[in-house]
Parts: sequence; C-alpha cells; structure tokens
Amino acid sequence: MNRQWNRRDVLKALGVTTAGVTLSHSALASLMNQPMEYTPSPAFHALDRPVTAIVAGAGSRGSTYAPYSLKYPSELKIVGVAEPIPFRRERFAKAYKLEPRHVFNTWEDIFKVPKFADAVIITTPDRLHYGPAMAALEMGYDLLLEKAIAQSWSQCTDILKLAESKKRIVAICHELRYAPFFKKIKDLIDSGALGRLISIQWMEPIYNIHMSHSFVRGNWRNTAESNPMLLSKCCHDLDLLSWYVGKPCTRVGSFGSLTWFRKENAPAGSPARCTDGCPAEASCPYSALKVYAPDKGWTYVFDIPDEGDRQAVILDSLKKGPYGRCVYRCDNDVVDHQVVELEFAGGVTATLSMEGHTSYAGRRVRIMGSEGDLVGDENDLFISNFKTAQTARWNVKENADLSSGHGGGDYALLAAFIQAVGQGNSNLLSTTIASAMESHWIGFKAEEARLKGAVVEVGAVG
Repeated sequence: MNRQWNRRDVLKALGVTTAGVTLSHSALASLMNQPMEYTPSPAFHALDRPVTAIVAGAGSRGSTYAPYSLKYPSELKIVGVAEPIPFRRERFAKAYKLEPRHVFNTWEDIFKVPKFADAVIITTPDRLHYGPAMAALEMGYDLLLEKAIAQSWSQCTDILKLAESKKRIVAICHELRYAPFFKKIKDLIDSGALGRLISIQWMEPIYNIHMSHSFVRGNWRNTAESNPMLLSKCCHDLDLLSWYVGKPCTRVGSFGSLTWFRKENAPAGSPARCTDGCPAEASCPYSALKVYAPDKGWTYVFDIPDEGDRQAVILDSLKKGPYGRCVYRCDNDVVDHQVVELEFAGGVTATLSMEGHTSYAGRRVRIMGSEGDLVGDENDLFISNFKTAQTARWNVKENADLSSGHGGGDYALLAAFIQAVGQGNSNLLSTTIASAMESHWIGFKAEEARLKGAVVEVGAVG
C-alpha cells in the first residue's frame, strides 16, 4: 500500500519541520494552543519499490522495527534475519515469511553469502555492534544501527570512516530527535521564542523497576558487556542537548556511582534468586516474582510461546535466567545515579541528571533563555515569556500520534531512514552517524571525568 503523505501523517509519523512558524511574544498563548502547520520534507516521495533489510538480532529492538514492514509493505520489506536463540529466530522467520536460506544463526553468517538486501538493521547487544557494522559496510550495505554506536571511541570512528569511504548511509537510533515532544522543543528554540539560549537542566528519571530490569539484571548491567550508563541509556539525552544547543561542548564534569544495588545492601538471609525462598520477598519492591508476573509488561524478555502455560514458562526462566536473580547479588557495575555538568561554546551550560531511583519515568526538562523559559515532562510543555508574562501549554497527546515507541519516534526514524536509503541521500536523515559522534564523544569524555574526579576539556570531536 502507498503511504499518503498528508499533514496528519507527517505530524504523527515523521520527523517534521515547521512551515514558516514564528512565535509572536504578544500572542504566545494563542499560538501555542493552535494546531501548528507542518509540511513533510519536499524531498520525501513514494519509492519505486520497498527498501529491503536484514535484521541482525531478533530481540526487543529488532522486533520493534521489523513490524513497520507489515504496516507499510510498500516502504520496507524484511528479507533476512540472524538470531542465535532458536525460538526467536523461528518466530521471526515465520512472521516475515523469510526464505530458509536467509535465516541465519549468527550475524557472521549474513556476510558469508552474497549481498541480498539494501540495508542491515543492527539490533544486537552493544558489544556486538562493531563487528556486524564493519562487515556490513564492507559488503556495501546501508545501516540502521542501534545506539550506542560501539563500545569505544576508536570503534565509533572506525565505523564512521568506513561508512564515508564506502559512501554508505548509517543512521543511529536516536529516535527522540523524531519524537513529537522533543521535536517541538527544537522548533521552539529555533523559532527564537526563548530568545538567546542560556542554560538547560535535564533529568532522566529511569523508574526504579526499569533500572533493576535493564541495568541491574538485564543486558546493560555491566560496562564490559555493554557500555557505561551514559552511553547505554543517556546517549539519547546527550544527543538532544547537543542538538538543542547547536554548538560543541568544551568542558565536562561528572559524578556518580553504583550506590544501592550492591551485595552489602541485600536483605539478611536473602538467597541468590527470588525463587529460592527469600525471607524478604513479600516486601521487596524488586521481587522477580512480582516484577515478572504474567500480566506485567516486563515479561517481553522471555520467549513465551503463543500457546501453553505462560506462568510456567516465566517461572522456569526466573529459576534459570538472569531476571530471577536478587538485584543485590548480580554482576552489575554500571552507576545507578549520575550527574553531568556541561559547558558549550558560547557559554551555554547544561546539567544532566540520570536517576535510577524514581517512582516515575519521563524526562524532565527546563530550558532557560534570555526572553523566556520552558518546562516539560514528556507530556506537557509550558513556555513563558518574560516581557508579556504570558504562559502557554502544549500537550503532546493532544497533538501527535504516540503509537510507536519512544514517544512516536521509532516509526518516524524508520520512515526517514527508508527515504534516505531509497533515494541514496543521507541528508534526509537527522540522525546520521556523523551527527551522533558529538554526543558519543561527550559521553566518553564524561565517563573519563567521573572516573578521574576532574573537569575534562572536551575539545574537537576525535
């Protein structure tokens, strides 16, 4: 089916650009409460054929992006998969009607056969980004690469240089640039509504259960197996801060540690697993028996057949797998709270606070300018003007479709990536690997600052 590129679709599904909107301070409230006029990039158009892609990693993220092809088959066609877990591999191959010869056990197997698609979507664990990215580029594939790019700065630069030498498109999954809430903030900054940008306060409240699930028990718990917390979780935030300021970071300082999820904080008499008769299980907020109850959303990590006893499968997974472990007795080493202080060229300052001990999620944003300020929480934006003392509200749920993940950003990113690959034009992307290098550079430098206990000069990228 053909996508109808009308105003509503663009607002709801694509990275959008304002069409001649300039906020008047004297009419701030009325303008903020009126529908904004949006138009798609004039370079976006229906493609002659769908972009074909191979998914490397059929876990959570791979299974998030791939369904786009079922909703918009004229734009994207999944033609291959690599996945070492048989259940996931077979389920994925069936869902997308893949030819058996294009169903692989590991990412290496993809590149043992001649090139058979336009792009590779790399959604492997962080430690397995570099290998498939380099192999795919060598064979001439374009890439949609999950963040973080890789585990070291040298690996990031290797991928960038190879992409440039091979003239391939590499999009990094910084979906929040495409999410309506965060795009709206960018539009407001660029409109001049705040005057000159002065400073930003940014908080990423992870929600305590998400913290325990992903960064204590889960795939991003250990720096050697994934990345430091800033690169695993907050490279979105560093990317947005860099995007909003639009100038290079000059200095960075950082403080943080793993304070709570440690062995010495375990309840007395607690065993290695929540399923082993823990005396504190009934009162523990992190009890795996409660967090991974069959009706809870966190069970997406388990390979549960469509038919059968879901509870039995979950319980067996908790007894044997990583998600059943006591949160105080895991092999985690990433921080559970961290503060980053940033100075940008021109004197703009920013603070980023990553908090793993909150009862809520949703980034908290405060942006201060010479003529106004902005406050937001991923639902509402409130903007105030100093001269008129007017305040206006903009609500994302009232103005955008949030049906895809990351606040509507997942499918918007995919739409832009498909256009870029289909037309061979990386300028249609907001999140190229080149654009992502600044935030990754800041992330590595911030971790250096934390470990050294010093303010670090960031300097030019690389």
